[in-house]
Formats: sequence, C-alpha cells, structure tokens
Amino acid sequence: MAQDERMRVAIIGGSGKMGQWFARFLVQEGQAVVITGRNEQKLREAKEQLGVEVTTSLTEAVNKADAVLISVPIDSFEEVVKQLQPLLQPKQIVLDITSIKVSPVATMHKYLKTGLVLGTHPVFGPGAKDIKNQNFVLTPTNQPERELAQKIKQYLAARGARVTLMTPQKHDEMMAVILGLSHFIAIISADTLLTFNNLKQMKAIGGSTYKVLLTLAEGVITEDAEFYASLQMHLPGVTKIEDQFQRSAKRWADMVKNKDKQGFARRMNALKDKLEKSDPDFRKAYENIYKLLER
Repeated sequence: MAQDERMRVAIIGGSGKMGQWFARFLVQEGQAVVITGRNEQKLREAKEQLGVEVTTSLTEAVNKADAVLISVPIDSFEEVVKQLQPLLQPKQIVLDITSIKVSPVATMHKYLKTGLVLGTHPVFGPGAKDIKNQNFVLTPTNQPERELAQKIKQYLAARGARVTLMTPQKHDEMMAVILGLSHFIAIISADTLLTFNNLKQMKAIGGSTYKVLLTLAEGVITEDAEFYASLQMHLPGVTKIEDQFQRSAKRWADMVKNKDKQGFARRMNALKDKLEKSDPDFRKAYENIYKLLER
C-alpha cells in the first residue's frame, strides 16, 4: 500500500456504518472502492453519498479487487467467508474489521486458502472524524501476514494512526476488558441512572465526574444494540472479567453499607499507589476530564 499505489478495494457489508466509514476514507485516499451488501436501498444511498460503485453481487464486487475488506456482524462472518472462498484469486488480500479476532482469523484460515488474509481491528466507531490518533490492532499469525501487517502499519502510521501488532489471542484477552468491561459498566450505569425520575435535573446540575459517566452511558446506549449484544456473547473470557467486576462492586458496596470509612479510604489509597506504579501520569486524569468535557 504505497502512497502512490492505487488499489481497488471491495468492501463486503459496505453499506453499514463502519463499511461506509472505510469507504469514505479510501475514496479520500484516492482508492477505487466498490461496496456490496443485501440492502439495495442502503447501497443506493451509499452510492449517492460516497460516490462509490455498488452491487448486490459478491462475485462482481470481488472479481477485480486487489483487496477485500469484510465488514459484517460476527454472527454472519463464517457464512460470508464461505461465500467468498471460491471467488478469491492468489494475489488478493482479505482483511476483516471485526472486534473479535481469534474466531474470525481461524475462520479465514480454515476457508480461504487462496490469497493472503489478515485480522485487523479499528478500535473506534463510525463517529470518528478521521483516522488521525485512532487505534488499530493488526493480528498476523505467520511471516507473510507479518510482512503485510508491517506495510499496513506504515501506511496507517503515515496518516497519524496508532498501530499495534499482537496475536489474535492476546487481542481478545485485552478486548474483554477494553470493550467488554467498559461496555458492561456503561450499560449497567444507564440501567441504574434510568431508575431515577429526575435524570434531566441531575444532568443540569451534575459535576464533571457525573457528566463523564452520563456521557459514557448515553454513548453506548445510542449504538447498535445487536452489535453490543453480539460482542458480549462472543468475547472470550468476558464473563470471567464481569464476574470479577461484580465481586469488586459488592466489596466496595459492603464497605459503604457497613460505614467502614477507614477501610474504604485505605483501599482507595492502595489503588492510588498501584495506579501510580503502572501510570506515573495518572494524577493528571482529573484535569483530563475537564479537557474532555471542554471538547
């Protein structure tokens, strides 16, 4: 993916939010893009908005593509890969952008013996304005994939993105916390906040910490419920992480219930010490809350 190299990219599921995000990005980069999907109305709208080719035919989309980007829900992933199998040519590259990597990468390796595959995860949503400062994880599993991953890393990094390479297993282990736990906390927070009748007034008078919590809760709840449900069901190890969260929540709630002020303060200071060892700049977090809210 050299700077002056023009590629033709087929995006499967390109009429979805993330598919359209990448279609827009690639068009701005001067690449030729064709998107395919089942919903003809969405495809027509995408064609008008993005100026890309569209088709409901997977064969037509893949036929002359240099690279294929799979942007479909995890529940549909294996079915799409099976359909893609007989269409691939030796020099074609297949990338996926699912939020889970162990299962999709294994599925691609199982069915796609032609061409080169690479698991990728853009760790941001379709609300991102551009690629600058966005996080990407690439999960190569062999030498050809590592060589491809390095080329893609250079391409993305040149445009201001932050790119990390790791195994699919390590990726999913970390995403159980990064996505699974954070989404879980946001959803439970929304569920709890909505038990109060005066939410509107609390928003009007709330301080910075409350505003950040409410923004997190609202930000997750406004997104696609099917996607978030699917992520919770498929992320390996997420139930173990969420069980630990519930045990920790009960421990802290019990200290409040028992009026254990000293125990609460002692445990909070112990957390402060641990955080300072892992992140020397963590004390700037409170200032960063205000910066975030000001933006």
